[in-house]
Formats: sequence, structure tokens, C-alpha cells
Amino acid sequence: MRRTHHFTAVSLGLAILLTWPISARQIEDGSAQTVRFRSGVELVNVTATVTDRNGRFVSGLAQSDFTVYEDEVRQEITHFTNERVPVSIGIVLDTSGSMAGNKLDHALRAIDDFVGSLVDPSDELFLYRFSSGVELVQNWTADRTRVRDAIMRVHAGGSTAMYDALTQAVAMAQSGRCHKKAVVLISDGNDTASKTDLASVKQMIRESDVLVYSIGIDGHAAASAWTGQWPFLQPARPRGSTMVFGEERVNAEALREITDQTGGRTEIIGDGADLEQATAGIADELSKQYYLGYPVPRKKDGRWHDIRVQLPDASLQIRARQGYIATP
Repeated sequence: MRRTHHFTAVSLGLAILLTWPISARQIEDGSAQTVRFRSGVELVNVTATVTDRNGRFVSGLAQSDFTVYEDEVRQEITHFTNERVPVSIGIVLDTSGSMAGNKLDHALRAIDDFVGSLVDPSDELFLYRFSSGVELVQNWTADRTRVRDAIMRVHAGGSTAMYDALTQAVAMAQSGRCHKKAVVLISDGNDTASKTDLASVKQMIRESDVLVYSIGIDGHAAASAWTGQWPFLQPARPRGSTMVFGEERVNAEALREITDQTGGRTEIIGDGADLEQATAGIADELSKQYYLGYPVPRKKDGRWHDIRVQLPDASLQIRARQGYIATP
């Protein structure tokens, strides 16, 4: 593991914490305090996904394998775990007119499978749908049956207020009781109806500790069929490029700008039938991530601070958040 000193600049999923949850069991049984992103903080908490060159998750790394830098200054890692911890997760489903039919049917089945794959009883979920407007279909619940019942009440029609939906979902996810927070967006189109713009969505996400994932359904499967690899292993698209989703044009780069800075990712699939595999991949990833904590190195100044992680093995890839805003 220590044959080189190669480092990788990464985005690191982080939260500023009051206390560090020593283990997943402490969170589950209530002996660890609930984590919140707020003033009076003591630690910066980092969430990192590590894969090999074939995109397989790498387990078994130790605290000593990681080195973390904030603004190019090495930080002392004082807290570490590779255990699966409970997650507060929001599902955000596109129910615009272009999703009608098979795509929505596949999406509902994929969400049902995804909910069933969350094995920790402490996990909590909520469900938003969006078309011309945004609707909270299911509020926070740990009851998988309630989520499954809720997805059966949605129908397709209208335009696409994606950014409005993301704004509401990230804010709600931030209020989750679990240390780990995430949002999963499923859509086949670009935003056409939001009052919120892309810059505002990105700024809000930068001020949160929510991992954001998106799955885009590409109706032109022959032109951009899914390769079976995660996006961070695929060649980058030209800046400003778009994809066609149904009758709309999607800026895949914009989606990746939203997700990648959080430590999540964007997955572009060729057909609605691939949704089950894509959501299963996200569920698997959420269970195989590393957590590192280090003391806040300065007073909260309201500024953005870059973070990067270093591993001694040059063959490993790391994906996580790019930094954080030290909110006063």
C-alpha cells in the first residue's frame, strides 16, 4: 500500500460536527449524539469512496493509509471508521410528461428495490416528486412500507422543475437525524420550470454536507449506452456538452457539477430498464465508504476551504467532496 507517494486531488464528503460517532452501533442505539452542520463545531468529517482501476470498491484500508490536506496544510486525522453507518436519504423522482409509461414504471420498481436494499433499520427516507411543481410525497420515515406505498401514488405529467426539487430535497436531507445524509435524483430531462437557477443550487449544496447522486435516463441509447462503468472512470465529455432526454436537452455537465462536488456522482444510463442496476450501485456505494475526522484548523470565517486526500497506492481512485464553507 505504501510503495509510492502519489496523491489525488478529490472532492471530500464532509460535515462540520459537534461530536464524532465512534461507530455505526453507537449511532444506531442512540449513544452517540445527533450530528448537525452548525456553529460551535469541533471536527471536520470526511466521507470518501475508494475504488480500484476497474471501479471495484476497495475495503480494508486503515486510518494510516489516508492523509488529508486542507488548503494544502496537512491535518491530523483523529477519527476514523470503515463501518456502515445509518443514512438519512431523500429520493427525488422526475414525474414530468416525458417520464410517462415505461420509464416511470422502471423508476418505481427501481425505487422499491433501492428501499428494500437499505438493510439498517436506523436508515430513514423521504420522497419528493417533481414536474411543473414540487411535491413531498412521503415525509421522513424508517418504515419501508410507507415509502413503497407512496411511490404507487405518483403519476406523470407537466414540465420539469428539477432545480426547485433539488433545493427542497437537499434542505430536507440536511435536517436528517443520521450522521450520513444523501439525495438520489432520477430524471430523464433538463430543468425547464424552476424558479431556482443552477448557481443557487450549487451554492446551497456547498454549504451542506449532503451527498447528491443523479441518474439520467438517456433516450438515445444507441448513441450513449451505459458502459457498466461509473462516470468517474469514463472519459469526460466536452465542456458544455448536452444529451438528449426525450423531447428535452440535458446538460450532463451541469448535473455532474452538482453531484461531483458533494462526493456523489451522476450516472447516465441508456434505458429505463437499467435503473434497477444503477440504484443498486448507489445503495452498495453508501455501504462501503470511509469516514475520517480532523479538528477544525481555524475559526469559522465563512470562506470556502479546499480539501484533498492522499493515498500511497497510485492505482486507487478516491471520490469525495471538494471542500467546505466554514459557516460562522
